[in-house]
Amino acid sequence: MVEFKVVVADPKTGRAYNVDAGSGMAGALVGKKIGDEVDAGPLGLSGYKVKITGGSDRTGTPANKSLPGAGRKRILAAAGTTGYHPKMEGQRRRKMLRSKEITPDFVQVNTLVTAYGDKTLEEIFPAKPEGEKKADAAKTPERRPAAKKSKK
Repeated sequence: MVEFKVVVADPKTGRAYNVDAGSGMAGALVGKKIGDEVDAGPLGLSGYKVKITGGSDRTGTPANKSLPGAGRKRILAAAGTTGYHPKMEGQRRRKMLRSKEITPDFVQVNTLVTAYGDKTLEEIFPAKPEGEKKADAAKTPERRPAAKKSKK
């Protein structure tokens, strides 16, 4: 059974929305490649088109659009490579990266909206009330018991 979390980014508002894609919806993305433009109807976004921009697998390995095929590959990564941030100029290192083809091993697929439908994304994904976020932060942390005084 294939399941993805699809992150849909809206370039107009700068917001991103999460879609839990079950087996039927996720099956529409399997076999596609990073850079492909697909219909977002199976994701519940009728009339929308999205471009696949990246993703990661269950171990957190990022996908790279320049690696052909499917599966994971260990490459010599330099500055500008997906998932690698060198500490010094000119530094290179072997990194495990996932190829550009979407497979059932993916857990997250990142997308960007390229064509809009009738409804706005705010209507499709209602915003969570601000009170929920503040209620979690308002919980007081547990206090540690006072340290025992040593006997002299």
